[in-house]
Amino acid sequence: MSTSETSRFVRLRVEMVLEITDPAALSGTALESIAAEYGEPGGESAEERTRAEAAVREDGAEALASLVDPFDLVSEVPGVELTQASWSSETVDYDPDDPDAWDLDDEDDEEDGEEDEADFENDAEGGARVPHNG
Repeated sequence: MSTSETSRFVRLRVEMVLEITDPAALSGTALESIAAEYGEPGGESAEERTRAEAAVREDGAEALASLVDPFDLVSEVPGVELTQASWSSETVDYDPDDPDAWDLDDEDDEEDGEEDEADFENDAEGGARVPHNG
């Protein structure tokens, strides 16, 4: 296949396991970000803001997802424009001392076989459940 026949679009998958070492600092930063995004309490988005604040107080994974912005990862890369992004965060069982804890094989790929190119171009599922600063 020649270069002119290949897609200009690339799906970049990044997977990380992060340890939350200071839950209060994480949720505090997430709450500050939500406050900056929504402005003064009691505005038009008061209900949405209240839900977002409750989510980041209760769950470190939600707080982290609210602060991560994929645009920040590629905004300084020349010749690249972010056209679509989705991300999520979840609490997982992880043992850093277990050599098998980091499985690089995607379980979905094993079950489904090869992925269809259309999935890459049309995938809009997933994403953070709370607002992000971006």
